[in-house]
Amino acid sequence: MATTNDLKNGLVLNLDGQLWSVTAFQHVKPGKGGAFVRTTLKNVLTGKVVDRTFNAGTKVDTATVDRRDMTFLYRDGADFVFMDGDTFDQIPIPEVTVGDAANYLLENQTAMVALHEGVPLYVELPTSVELVISHTDPGLQGDRSTGGTKPATVETGAEIQVPLFVTTGEKVKVDTRDGRYLGRVSG
Repeated sequence: MATTNDLKNGLVLNLDGQLWSVTAFQHVKPGKGGAFVRTTLKNVLTGKVVDRTFNAGTKVDTATVDRRDMTFLYRDGADFVFMDGDTFDQIPIPEVTVGDAANYLLENQTAMVALHEGVPLYVELPTSVELVISHTDPGLQGDRSTGGTKPATVETGAEIQVPLFVTTGEKVKVDTRDGRYLGRVSG
């Protein structure tokens, strides 16, 4: 339990049986009436964002979220199996929980896994990863000056847009938040 005076960004609240992460908050003390706290909350599971106002000093139920670095081992059907580096426990995480991170996840890659009472909530990758282009059509000769892009498939099976000069077999840096090409990686 905490009060609205203890709110801070990243704190996870348990409201009506759902977990909400505080993304923004503002203490407001109007000239008339009691003080209150205006918050922006993001649902940990669905990603839905809502604004909610609490009276100052109201008790709110906090949830303990355990964030750990874990190593992705392999896929097992619809599950992704991660291993905790400290305890060597292996945890299967459903594909829906992994979400878009699956597009950029390689075996033996480290990711941050958030758990609440042993239940995986979400998987957070580093902001960029290095992946090998498994297939892309060659750029047309003389077409390089336009700054255009072409689709390319990376080793995880995800499709990204790359500049025309990138070829199959090259290693590129990709932004895991939006799948944007960030540059070539020299081997």
